[in-house]
Amino acid sequence: MVSLQFEKSASYEDALLRAAAECGIDREYWDIFHKKHEVSPDALRRMLQALGWPTETLESMDRERLRRFAREVQSPLPKTFVHSETAKFVPVTLLAPAHGRLAYEITLEDNSTLAGSVEIAQLTQTKQTSIESQSWSTYQLNLPPELPLGYHTLRVSVNGQFIAETNLIVCPDHAYLPEYLASGGRTAGFNVTLYGLRSDRNWGCGDFTDLHALIEWARQEVGFDFIGLNPLHALHNRIPYNTSPYLPLSVYYKNHIYVDIERVPEFQTSVPAQTLFQSPSVQAEIAALRSAEYVAYQAVDCLKERFLKVLHGEFAKPGARSSPRFKSFEAYCRREGDLLHKFALYCALDEILHKQDGNRWTWRDWPVEYQSPESAASGVFALEHASTVEFYKYVQFVLDEQLCDAQAHAKQTGMQIGLYHDIAVAVDSCGADLWAHGSFYLNGCRVGAPPDDFSPKGQDWGFPPPNPHAHLEDGYQLYRESIRKIVRGGGALRLDHVMRLFRLFWIPEGMEAAQGAYVRDRAADLMHILALESVRSRNIVIGEDLGTVTDEIRDMLARFRILSYRLFFFEKHPDGSFKHSYEYPRQALVSSSTHDLPTLAGFWQCRDIEARRAAGLADEAGYRRQLSDRYREKQQMLDALHGEHLLPPHSERNAENLPVLNGDLHNAAVGFLAQVPSMILLLNQEDFTLETEQQNLPGSTAEYPNWQRKMKLSIEDLRSGKAQGCSNMFRDQLARTGRRPG
Repeated sequence: MVSLQFEKSASYEDALLRAAAECGIDREYWDIFHKKHEVSPDALRRMLQALGWPTETLESMDRERLRRFAREVQSPLPKTFVHSETAKFVPVTLLAPAHGRLAYEITLEDNSTLAGSVEIAQLTQTKQTSIESQSWSTYQLNLPPELPLGYHTLRVSVNGQFIAETNLIVCPDHAYLPEYLASGGRTAGFNVTLYGLRSDRNWGCGDFTDLHALIEWARQEVGFDFIGLNPLHALHNRIPYNTSPYLPLSVYYKNHIYVDIERVPEFQTSVPAQTLFQSPSVQAEIAALRSAEYVAYQAVDCLKERFLKVLHGEFAKPGARSSPRFKSFEAYCRREGDLLHKFALYCALDEILHKQDGNRWTWRDWPVEYQSPESAASGVFALEHASTVEFYKYVQFVLDEQLCDAQAHAKQTGMQIGLYHDIAVAVDSCGADLWAHGSFYLNGCRVGAPPDDFSPKGQDWGFPPPNPHAHLEDGYQLYRESIRKIVRGGGALRLDHVMRLFRLFWIPEGMEAAQGAYVRDRAADLMHILALESVRSRNIVIGEDLGTVTDEIRDMLARFRILSYRLFFFEKHPDGSFKHSYEYPRQALVSSSTHDLPTLAGFWQCRDIEARRAAGLADEAGYRRQLSDRYREKQQMLDALHGEHLLPPHSERNAENLPVLNGDLHNAAVGFLAQVPSMILLLNQEDFTLETEQQNLPGSTAEYPNWQRKMKLSIEDLRSGKAQGCSNMFRDQLARTGRRPG
């Protein structure tokens, strides 16, 4: 049994260090260069202030420490308790000495109940805690074995007197993994940027109907088992600052540029929509957007919103509100609840307040009375502009319909996984989520990353860290909704920067990125809830674990059956040589590259290095150094592929004589990735068509067309066989390595 009591601090510095430890702030960290960084007392003080600590004096800090200690000690139940299905118990704390009978009642998700009682003397005591002359005993209350997985409410009484309730979350021991992968099988998929799909029918960016056609080609022609997508989160759609799918307006709702307007049921019956669509000006606009070199986000956004407003008018007219389709919309709104209402209210406010004053670009520019969804003014606005609020709910209803239909279509074609989604780690600090759920974020710090190869001074991602205590108190509702919204229309989920579930790198306001510190979160809780949502939705989970990753993090990911994320460019030995294919982990997804890195052809031609130079991100000395490093990497890659006997014996062995990625080398790189033991292979669209330019150049904004590039080949090109050589090669490699079923 553990015995605890409050201890006063010996000095101000001691109080600072004790408080930091109690809040999960690490006092030091090691960067990717194996350099140790000590976190300064000033950085610790600023982070504690962000967490609500009064840090003026030793006395003020000890008072706060005692207050928090007492609150925890004196609470009969934690506000939220997350545990495994194989360890069903909850700690109950009672003022000592405790006698009599303890009764509990559990209200399950379906509103049914389980109840029981036990003599306190029969409970196992696990902890004794004291403050001055009082003490409290903590007992282990075992819960009924029939308690199902899910989100429940536990109420506890002692001797007939109610004492407390808690959010009780029962989770599986690990995430979903289909039997064919768990028992040794392997599979492969094709990764695309949905906005970048070209077709002869879309309105300037890829949409869900393009996705239908791509699914059919990918399954039938190559044998891919899933389609990987960029995050589909809602954006402001303004170039160059508001188009990154990894810095969204909201992680809960989606971007309406992906809607196929012509596929919306109201389009076929709306005379105004048909008339507008057939007008020469609209047809010319669609043709121009379709033929543009890059995705014109704002123009596509405005055009589709214009049509969606016409369609909503058709959908919501008085005679249509009794239709089965409108009833489905009402059921969708009820299911989404307050989360959807706040998002729609934000969108309505953003539209109308910007029309009133063109300088109001974000909610931080709005009149102060509208800067909270809970204000009286926001409530009045929602009533006065109910139709506009309903319109934005309708847009998300249509998006949900079309996305779920695409996933159903993928399954119908024979794909076992279907759609592979991606969820961003960040949200725009001027976006809807910060406006709607501000108390779940902290002021005074920003999230980033410590120094690494690409950012020697560290990275500042510019968004605020989450408020861990607020999420715990709320039963992790927003966290679980962020997962649930994404997995609803798919079969696999990639978590960008999965280390966020364990710790985030906080940078205090006014300090450089390297002066920050890691702050630990309740990883066990977050991993268990992720596993629960994964099992319920039958989604495989992939954790993007690139960068500074501890062995502890990797071990916990493996235990929960979260697949690691491994890139060809990064899998190297300490001497820089590329790992052998057999050295890749089994429980992983492997890919050649990612959106922030060069394509295979771009790597070989040093296009990323040239792009950084052109964008002013590398001086001449840095440029020359990067070129020298790249030649060495190319030679090491060539040596690795020859060592695996994937290149013909007579083929070139000197990388300096291969300025362009030739056919043999491309095939060998794909063959290498296909034969690694990892469960999942993800092949990028740019590497399929040997494109040289990457989607995003980190550190740039207007200097590079980030998130705007369209795929070189159109859907029609793929289906007509213009890429038949690549299709055959990929299909043969998948068949050779057992990644193509049948």
